Parts: sequence; C-alpha cells; structure tokens
Amino acid sequence: MTPKLSEREDFAAFVLRMRGRGLNDPRLFTAIETTPRRGFVNGLWADVAYKNRTIPLDCGEYIEGLDDQARLISSLNIEEGHRVLEIGTGSGFTACVMGRLGGRVTTIERYKTLVELTRQRLQALKIENVVVKHADGRHGPPGGGPFDRIIVWPAFESLPRHFIDLLASNGVMIAPIGPGDGQQTVSRLAKIGSRFEREDLLLVRYQPFVEGVASVL
Repeated sequence: MTPKLSEREDFAAFVLRMRGRGLNDPRLFTAIETTPRRGFVNGLWADVAYKNRTIPLDCGEYIEGLDDQARLISSLNIEEGHRVLEIGTGSGFTACVMGRLGGRVTTIERYKTLVELTRQRLQALKIENVVVKHADGRHGPPGGGPFDRIIVWPAFESLPRHFIDLLASNGVMIAPIGPGDGQQTVSRLAKIGSRFEREDLLLVRYQPFVEGVASVL
C-alpha cells in the first residue's frame, strides 16, 4: 500500500511542478504554503488537495485545480495595498492566498454556507484584510470600486465590460469567457487609460454565472 504524503510533501511537489512549467513566484508560493489547502476541502479529498484537479465543495460548487489557481493569481501581480475583488469565493482558499499577498480583498459568494465557512477559515488563519459578502456577484459589489485587481471564477458568456469599468487605471482583470456549456478561455485584461489589452491564458470548463443569491443553502 502506498503511504499517504504529508501536506509539506504535497506542497513541495506542487512547487516543483510549477517551476517545471515556468512559474517561479516565491511570494505566491509562500502565501500558498501558509494557507494549508487540505483545510479547505472535505477530508475525503485531502490527498488530492494539491493536485491540478477540481474538487467538490458544498452547495454543488467546486474548487479549481491548484495549478490553474496559482497561475491565474500570479498573473494578477498583486502588490501591497491593492484593492482586489473576487467573484466566486468557493472554499475561500484563493481569497486567503490573495490576502496573504497584501491586497485588501473583497470576495463575493452567492451561497451562505460557503460564506460562513470562509469566515471561519479567515478567523482561524488570522487573516483580517479579506471581507466576504453574501451577494449576487454578476454585476460586482454594490457601490464598490474602483479595484486594482479583479478575478472572476464563473464564466461570462461575452466580454464583461461592466466589470472592466470597475477597474482602476492600470488595473488588471482575469476572467473566463465563453459558453456556459462548453470550453471557455481565461483572459487577462489590463486597463491602460481608456483602452485595455487582452491576453489569453488557458482553456477551461468552469461553471457559468447563476442568477441571484441562494435562498436556502
């Protein structure tokens, strides 16, 4: 029988894997190391917490693969003092990691259960620069913005211009764009003056936006 790897060994394997793929981001690696990922997934999935695979969460949601999460967060280039908006809190892992990077993070989730779990995890990790809101994130936070960085996990059907308007000058947004029932392209949109530059990062199959706030879960 193959022995189970420790969390430290899992993390070391992740770092080696990412370096082999050309991503060497020490600040990000430190933020992930100090945010033990096994604590964000059901214990049944602990052995694959550091793999690049989706993992089921409560409320029919899921946590994206770690390699994809790391690549996208690294592409945001979060700096100390940045205002960061996240749509789709999920387990809260990415919000915690971005908080470790020094940003002031607002993360929005439609499921109350996931909101409460994330707040508990933030408290346990003593992360105080992340605010979790239970709301419909399709149009961003009410009265929010501008933000230096925006990351969205549900897929947009088309280019999300109303979110681009929430970006500060020289701001960056990362979001999947494409049909909800097919393959999407995760794009990096950098705002430069009144225009933006688009860079396509990877192909995914993420869940589309769901209208409204969950009334029960």
